[in-house]
Amino acid sequence: MKSPSNLLYKTVEDKTIVWFENSNEYLVLENTTADILKRLSKGISVNDIAEALSKKLGVPLDKTIDFVLDLEKKTYKPKSKIKSQLINDYRDIKTPKSFEFIKYYKVNNVVFKVSFLSETELAFVHPKFAHLSIKNTSNFDYEFDVFIENKYIFLKVDKELIGAWSRDDIHYFQGKFSMEFIQKIHQKEENKWMGVFHASAVSNNKKAILFLGDSGNGKSTSLALLQANGFTCLADDFVPMDAHKKEVYSFPAAISIKKSSLHTLLPIYPELETTAEYHFKRLNKIVRYLKPNNDNYFSHLPCNELVFIKYQKDANLAFEKISKIDAFMQLVPDSWLSPKKENAQMFLNWFDSLNCYQLTYSKNDEMIKTVSKIFNNEL
Repeated sequence: MKSPSNLLYKTVEDKTIVWFENSNEYLVLENTTADILKRLSKGISVNDIAEALSKKLGVPLDKTIDFVLDLEKKTYKPKSKIKSQLINDYRDIKTPKSFEFIKYYKVNNVVFKVSFLSETELAFVHPKFAHLSIKNTSNFDYEFDVFIENKYIFLKVDKELIGAWSRDDIHYFQGKFSMEFIQKIHQKEENKWMGVFHASAVSNNKKAILFLGDSGNGKSTSLALLQANGFTCLADDFVPMDAHKKEVYSFPAAISIKKSSLHTLLPIYPELETTAEYHFKRLNKIVRYLKPNNDNYFSHLPCNELVFIKYQKDANLAFEKISKIDAFMQLVPDSWLSPKKENAQMFLNWFDSLNCYQLTYSKNDEMIKTVSKIFNNEL
């Protein structure tokens, strides 16, 4: 049977969140089910567990034995292995001798040289970082190479192969590119990060709030409105959190603005009128990019609130606390969470300390006032 060290448990509200080290997965379970897992992991026999469960629930022993066996099978079945040996097969792949596009990005005092084989590779990265571009320079701190070969997109950092991804996994390549980027900016290796969240991080320069929501709910539009009203955009879409301090760190990507939001934002950001437009057919959306107002990309702040935000036409303002379990089940699937046990424990502890809210609005000024009250602990 598995060692108890392979699992972590955190009771939240009336459920138990269980983390599995072998798969780096989180499950929300009934407390009774979680208790069975604890006993299995300690080496207690299926019959002993089933007998205790039968007496507790007043159900036949054969039923509880079947239940425990089924749970054991589902929990500890071997994780299917990815057959692709691409990285090993292409370990010695040669970097192209020439690149069509070479860009230099400056983040505070850190300079990146990023070479793109063609316009295809450029489109996967450059739009979000174009506002960081500087003139060509021979002085740079880090060198990234991005190129497609054999229908795979490759990423090298300082001549070392980081990975390769198929066309269907471009979003994983983009995530890894951003992860390498953030490690260099903040001088923290991947195992020092607790996680990266698909959210928007807003700050009042004292603390941060994470805004989450499904695509189309107005998350980025809300962020753009808030940064025009005295708040700072720490990060949009890619929000990294440090494991040790449990703080949100700045990420310098631009804010993605959907075409449907232009009528709201053009009076505030007239530069969007002439900003380049990008069509993402796979995601079925058209976006423009807005420069964040952050002037310190090294900043990092504590975060104690998650707000699921939603713009809904003609809706009355609604702001309420929501179940942490509901929030957890929305947060985790779109997040990258560290597979390191110590970091997983820190994530569970951090999440348990959060306040989780739902904010629905139709009037921008009411949303901005409500966010101000959250920052000032007036709600």
